[in-house]
Amino acid sequence: MHIVIAGNIGCGKTTLTNLLAKHYGWKAQREKVDFNPYLADYYKDIKRWSFNLEVYFLKERFKDLLEIASSKETIVQDRSIYEGVYIFAANNKDMGNMNDRDFETYMELFDNIMDVVKEPELMIYLRSSVPHLVANIQKRNRDYEQKMPIDYLENLNAKYEDFIFNKYKGKVLVIEVDNIDFLGNRKDFGAICDKIDAELFGLFSHNS
Repeated sequence: MHIVIAGNIGCGKTTLTNLLAKHYGWKAQREKVDFNPYLADYYKDIKRWSFNLEVYFLKERFKDLLEIASSKETIVQDRSIYEGVYIFAANNKDMGNMNDRDFETYMELFDNIMDVVKEPELMIYLRSSVPHLVANIQKRNRDYEQKMPIDYLENLNAKYEDFIFNKYKGKVLVIEVDNIDFLGNRKDFGAICDKIDAELFGLFSHNS
């Protein structure tokens, strides 16, 4: 079984991935795309290297999906291939960093990948307001995130909303995270687990 945790930067994806892996005994699949040989060139000349950067990320996420498909364990994955495509690559396109020809080629490659892999059994979308994201980003105090423009997060949030509610066809569980603390409050985490159990196993009613 394949479970995906989706959501914008700072929403708590990695934290929830780790908590669910521990709680259910699932295997956590974290992103393996921290290293990208195009990254340094990308930041020097974003328009020149955006296509190369995104194709490399897509290739790595495809490898992750092939590994997940061959696994006999239940996998909980931190961020999905869909987000790389419909959120981050699409944002590069909208910002003028990928031209129409390159983006069309990129999407054709993605469509071919989707022909040979299946959707996860469940996507858990951590829905967050931008102020909540900003507060979390400031709290974890990663240097490279502190200069992130607010409008960048707003653009990503808008793309997440469009993707989850208009484009994605698989099963989605939406968790509103602004007013909960699933790391520090066991009751909040338990409520999330109840909702996951209802979606995957039908153990609880959605109104319980």
